[in-house]
Amino acid sequence: MTSTFIQHELKAFWRSKNTGKSIAILIVMGILVLYLLINILFFGFFLDKILEKVFPGDDLVISFCGIILLYYLIDLFMRLQLQELPTLRVQPYLQLPVKRNSLVGYLAFAGLLSVFNLWPFILFGPFILKIMATDSGSMVPFAFIVSIAGLTLFNNYLALYIKRKSNLNGWVFLIAAGVIILIGLSDFYWHIFSIRKISFLFFGNLINHAVLAMLPVLLGILMYYLNFLYLKQNLYLEELGSRKSASYKSSTEYPLLNRFGSVGDLAGNEIKLILRNKRSRSALIMGLFFMFYGLLFYGKSGAAGSEGFKVFVGMFMTGIFIINYGQFMYSWQASHFDGLLVSEISFTDFLKAKYLLFTIVSTGFLLLTTPYIYFGWKTLLIHFIMYLWNIGINTTIVLFFANRNYKRIDLSKGAAFNWEGVSGNQWILSLPLMIAPYIIYGPFALLGHADIGLALLAITGLIFIFTRGFWIKQLTADFYTNRYLIAEGFRNK
Repeated sequence: MTSTFIQHELKAFWRSKNTGKSIAILIVMGILVLYLLINILFFGFFLDKILEKVFPGDDLVISFCGIILLYYLIDLFMRLQLQELPTLRVQPYLQLPVKRNSLVGYLAFAGLLSVFNLWPFILFGPFILKIMATDSGSMVPFAFIVSIAGLTLFNNYLALYIKRKSNLNGWVFLIAAGVIILIGLSDFYWHIFSIRKISFLFFGNLINHAVLAMLPVLLGILMYYLNFLYLKQNLYLEELGSRKSASYKSSTEYPLLNRFGSVGDLAGNEIKLILRNKRSRSALIMGLFFMFYGLLFYGKSGAAGSEGFKVFVGMFMTGIFIINYGQFMYSWQASHFDGLLVSEISFTDFLKAKYLLFTIVSTGFLLLTTPYIYFGWKTLLIHFIMYLWNIGINTTIVLFFANRNYKRIDLSKGAAFNWEGVSGNQWILSLPLMIAPYIIYGPFALLGHADIGLALLAITGLIFIFTRGFWIKQLTADFYTNRYLIAEGFRNK
């Protein structure tokens, strides 16, 4: 029956009126995924060299065994944010005499079709074949590959299970993310235990006892079974309950945004606006050029190569789109702003769409900065911390100042030497954006505790992310106070 579902999905894709656009999107996404996989393959081939630099003096196999569980902890955190749920694909069959097990089996199979499931094999496979296969024969590499497959299966279905539970109760996601963060802090900050030692305890013994490879496989099968049972018990709720009470159906042409409902539609419209107009498109293109910003400073001695300067560079590389595009947030809609004021669109959803757009673009920019790991794991860690800062704090700051920008932008005009929409707010905005991270990080860096400063930056960013609902309410109230001034400013051509 699963093959029948796949055939129907393919027919629905090719018969859709938006097939051309969907193919174009798939090509772009395919290129990005291919780029990421090539980078991961590069790291996989040189993982032995990287481990020698990161853990000098340690045996390569010991170092490798120690990072595997650490990778899967990070992998789970990334899956919770980025991995899509296979929902709504079987909705038409719910009213037909199709067995529930077949529907659930199809959803379980679709859940495996994630690029996250390829990464560990591409990253760890070359090391296993280059180092372990030459030293330990064929059984040990096979045991490692089986155990990695089991852990990948476990992470895949654990992330899907948490995200499905989160659809019914948002606290589930916060608790799961909090547990992962606490585990990381307990190792790297409080030093209560060592993830590397726990990882080596299992994988080090796997070298001598290959049968242990069945333990991750059994965990993966158990997680699959729990996921299967949950889907079977909540299939109707899972497929139809995700819609709004008014039977809302997303109309966005971007499949990734479908599950966000009206917020996804608004974010999809914003993406179309960016891609179709020169002035807004230039903000995205400039952000892509900023991906080379680190090459101007990293690797240099002195202040330009210091960790403090990496905080500045990391903030701009992962957040330049938020800064450059977000400062004109409502000006982009100036030509139809009056229509937005009297429409049925909830301004809360409007703001959520902005947050969603910034999170998606900043995540893409963070992934594009991964090659900077060449300058050390700490560099990529700082990029990730500043990514959290950007989508948590800088997004809120930018939207706050957007409520005070009354200058319109004519999207029909070009981008070159076009200062339309620029006001004193942009200069005022630059101060808190550049100074705020150093208010937290600077004192600890000066006292020789830069790592504590970085940890506080990450925690502050996460606090703002987890309390995003509160800030949206505050920004909504602020917007209603200034909306008529904004509308009046946009009417002045």
